[in-house]
This record gives sequence, C-alpha cells and structure tokens, in this order.
Amino acid sequence: MLDLYPGAFQWNNIMRSYVRLELPCAALRVYILMSQSGVSPDSYTIPIVLKSVCRVLGDVNGHQFHSIAIKNGLESNEFCESGLISMYSKAGEFGNARKVFEQNLDRKLGSWNAIIGGFAQGGHAKEAIHMFIELMKDGFTPDDVTMVSVTSACGSLGDLNLAFQLHKCVFQAKTLEKSDILMSNSLIDMYGKCGRMDLAYKVFEKTVHRDVSTWTSLITGYATHGFVRDALEFFGCMREARVRPNNVTFIGVLSACVHGGMVEEGKHYFDMMKLTYGIVPKMQHYGVMVDLLGRAGLLEEAKEMVEKMPMTANAVIWGALMGGCEKHGSVEMGEFVARKLEELEPWNDGVYVVLSNIYAGAGLWEEVERVREIMKQRKVAKIPGYSSI
Repeated sequence: MLDLYPGAFQWNNIMRSYVRLELPCAALRVYILMSQSGVSPDSYTIPIVLKSVCRVLGDVNGHQFHSIAIKNGLESNEFCESGLISMYSKAGEFGNARKVFEQNLDRKLGSWNAIIGGFAQGGHAKEAIHMFIELMKDGFTPDDVTMVSVTSACGSLGDLNLAFQLHKCVFQAKTLEKSDILMSNSLIDMYGKCGRMDLAYKVFEKTVHRDVSTWTSLITGYATHGFVRDALEFFGCMREARVRPNNVTFIGVLSACVHGGMVEEGKHYFDMMKLTYGIVPKMQHYGVMVDLLGRAGLLEEAKEMVEKMPMTANAVIWGALMGGCEKHGSVEMGEFVARKLEELEPWNDGVYVVLSNIYAGAGLWEEVERVREIMKQRKVAKIPGYSSI
C-alpha cells in the first residue's frame, strides 16, 4: 500500500509510530523498505531513523546513516544535526559528536541540548557543564531539556555551589506544567546526589504534580545516603498515592534494605516487584539482592540466586558475592567465586587481592604467599578489586 505514496510523509508516520511503541528495529525495517521503493528521505525521516539507531546501537552501524544525511544535504538541518550528535554520544564517540556540533556555526538550541545531554549521560559531567557555560555566553536561553541535563551533570559532580546557581536557572526556564515536573524531578535528583536531602525534600514538598520519577528520585536519594527509614516510608506513601513504581524505584528500595541490613524486607520487596507489579527483575536488581544476602552472610542463598538468574551473571554480580565472602571469611566460597571472576575478567587482578585477604583472615599463610607470588608475576599493585555494590 505504501508503494502508492511517492513521498516520505506516510513512511515517516509509520516509522514514528514504531519508535513510540519502543520498536526501533521495526522502524528501521520500514526505512529500508522506503529506500528500496526509491523514496528519498526528508528532514523528518533522518531524525526518526537516528532515534531508532540510538536504541539499537549494538546491532547497527550509525555511520552509514550519517552518510545518508550528507548525501541528501540534511547534515546541517537542526533536527538531523542534533540526532547525529545524540547518536554519536550514545555510541561513546564523543569526538565525532563534537565534530558534528562544531562544524555548524549557526547552531540551534537543539544541538546545544544534544551535546550537553550526550556529555551528561555519557559520564562527562565537567564537559557538559563547560558546554552549558558556552551556551550562555553565546546568548542562548536554556529550556527544560537543557536544565535537566545540566542538573544531572551537577549531581554527578556533587558541586553544591553550582547546584544553587543552577536552581536559579531552572526557575527562569520553567514554562509548561510538563517541564515543571521534569525540572522539579531533576532538582530533587541533583540535591540528592549532592547529599542535601533536606533541600531535595523541600523541592519535593513544593512539587504539586508528582509522577513516578518525582517519588523515585527522592527514594533513591534517601537510600543512597543511608536514610533507610525515610526511603521505605516514602515508598509506602508513593503506593498510598497510587503512583505505580517502576524498576528504578525498586533499585532504590532494595538499596535501602542493603544499607539497613534488612534481608527479609528486601526479599519482600523483590517479590512485590515481580508479583504485585509484574516488573521483570534486571541485572541491577539481582546485583542488589546478591549484595544484600552476601553482606548478611547468606552466601549459599546468594550463590543460588546468581545461578538461577535468567541471564548470565556478569563480573559485578560475582564481585558482590566476592565482597560477602571477604566480609565473612568464607574460603571455599571465595575460591569458587574467584574462579568465576577469572573466567569473566582474566585481565582484572583485583580478585587476587580479595582472595589474598580472605586467606589471610583465615590464617592460611601458605595460600597467601601463593597468591602473592601470582600477583608478583603479574606485577599487581595491591589495590581493592571487588567490593559490595
């Protein structure tokens, strides 16, 4: 039926629908069919395609779509440009992202937001703040998208003085109710990461329309800083307010249980996540549960959970269990986990350090010397390699 439409309009609508339904591969298949039908992409097509590429970067080479944008003279289109910057940033190719950004001297706010957001999400907080300062120098007025990225970067840095300055910018950028919620959430998250839960709560208290992110930001902040009772109390309030928690909320709740050493409560919330809310546990949820059980000395139970996970455990999961082995001096389990870690990360020498500590704690000095000899041969500096999550 689409063959009847020589233009890109209908094709774009279908691709956009697939993107909204979180089906990026289907959107890309439609684009391939569009190309095979001889329909040229327009300034709306490329941004949709780039948004899809960002979600399947492990399976798709984004460079070819950059070439398509150039071929069709769309590289400097503001929406295509910001899409390319986002794509390269999410792929970790910050040099290419910056190159796209810098080649157009007539930049729009969307491109600034893309480069700032890319740096912030990619763990380059200082670069994100630097670009924000440059944006202000160039006379641009930041919007809600800008401020959400910048406050996130500020939270990563834990710079409270900067946080106060950005809070003022947030008030200036508020326009719509939606942006009000977004920026309130970002402020709660920022103050939480800066360790000022009193200020995070003040923002929360003044936020009239609270969504799942509002509650989650506050709960996670309390959990991160060890305010166990507050985190769990607000989770209860969240449920009473009939706001449905998501998988990130439960990471915060389970983390609070870890800080409080609350094993039974942690199991209760883990089951609630699955049975009450139908949320399928991800690697992070299992990691927090293994950490909880490991810290409590329930090493066999933690091992059983790892082995029954529906996905293959990574080094972070086994590392959490290794931390429990070190804490409780379990030689046998420590040796078992060490072998797993060696298989996963043969280049990571941290396992030898922890194993040596376990042997030393048990008074097995011959084993300590054996491990130290291995470390010496591998030229290992004695640095902590694994700890609890």
